[in-house]
Amino acid sequence: MRRDLEIDLLRSFVSVAEHKNFTRAAAAIGRTQSAISLQIKRLEEITGCRLFERNRQSVKITHNGEFLLVHAHRILAMNDVALAQLIQPEAAGLVRIGAPDDYATYLLPDLLEAFSNANPRIRFEVICDNGVDLLKMQRQGQMDIVIATHPADDLSGEIARYEPLHWVAGRVPYLDPVEPLSLVLFPQGCVCRNAALRALGDIGREWNIAYSTRSIGLMENALLKGSGISVMERAVIPNSLTIVDGRNGLPPLGQVAISVHRNQQSAPEHVNLAADFLLSRLQQGSEDLRMPRKLAS
Repeated sequence: MRRDLEIDLLRSFVSVAEHKNFTRAAAAIGRTQSAISLQIKRLEEITGCRLFERNRQSVKITHNGEFLLVHAHRILAMNDVALAQLIQPEAAGLVRIGAPDDYATYLLPDLLEAFSNANPRIRFEVICDNGVDLLKMQRQGQMDIVIATHPADDLSGEIARYEPLHWVAGRVPYLDPVEPLSLVLFPQGCVCRNAALRALGDIGREWNIAYSTRSIGLMENALLKGSGISVMERAVIPNSLTIVDGRNGLPPLGQVAISVHRNQQSAPEHVNLAADFLLSRLQQGSEDLRMPRKLAS
């Protein structure tokens, strides 16, 4: 008997592969942990192979799971595009999207272009600000969708994926172990800024802020001029910058979560359509959106 890969099962599978945890995967797509477990079991029955190795401490994708994951991303993307095109005549209106400047610069343009090609009657207004202020604007009804960053231990919204944090610089720096580190960061309230200062505090490393700005362009220019080092998520590191993790005792930074926020109960159809598309594409992972950054040798 012919067996088909079901979209709903694939969506749960991708969520578990991304989150590496059944509980977090279930929360991200609005299902219970038991439902996710049953769906993965059903998918393994359909494929005839084990997709995850799991124990009480961890969930690890298998070789067969990695193979399926590549195709699952493509199948889900095609499914979303097909549905968007089928309901296109009824999908129209303005979507107000809030995002930090780095996301608006490096993540959103290609995603919004792809969505607009399939949904020409939906218009976008993108507002750049820090996540805290954008979420406040959304609660006040001034924003339809917000893409925000959250600490991995303090999640909120619909989790799209987890991003590793990296120390970056314009060139490989010499970091004097005695002098305070010169930092180029987003303003107070930024999750990456908090992660950097907490990591430095944990090892007793002194620091000072050379630049504090919401502009990724200004940060990039300051770093290229040698004004200091910064911390960024992998997917939004400009091509001109270099990852300098571990140089001269720089501490590890961990990872953060990228979330999509919307009012699922009251959002109109065209807003939910856009939010679903952004969530699906962001869940494909940064390797599908941007090329890897260069590493310090």
